Amino acid sequence: MWIRSFGKVYQGLKKEDIWHLWTDVNNWPTWHGDLESCKMEGPFVVGNHFFLQPKGMKPIKIALTAVEEGRSFTDCTPFFGAKMFDTHGIEETPHGLRLTNTLVVTGPLSWLWVKLVAQNVADTVPEEMEAMVALARG
Repeated sequence: MWIRSFGKVYQGLKKEDIWHLWTDVNNWPTWHGDLESCKMEGPFVVGNHFFLQPKGMKPIKIALTAVEEGRSFTDCTPFFGAKMFDTHGIEETPHGLRLTNTLVVTGPLSWLWVKLVAQNVADTVPEEMEAMVALARG
């Protein structure tokens, strides 16, 4: 199993604004620079899915596997021989709003998918988080 996590505390943010940006999947490309498109129909609930299309690639079907309204969600991307789970969290602290993103890749071919996909996703998390926070503040 491979795990990478990034978290940062931000001041002057409302958790409702972050939650709105996260659950508005169809507009992720406005703050997620490496996405061509995202498409989700229906509610942001466990069992629903969306199609995420990175620039220059085909759309990928991703399922919501956990949703705690206003607090966190986890999505799962299935690969041949592996799965990638991406958990996004919001926590109110005395110092501000802590945002976290944790990637976990499991399965016998996880090493391959880490090299092909997951490490790149992990490397872009800080930049994407900053872009999302800037949009929330705007």
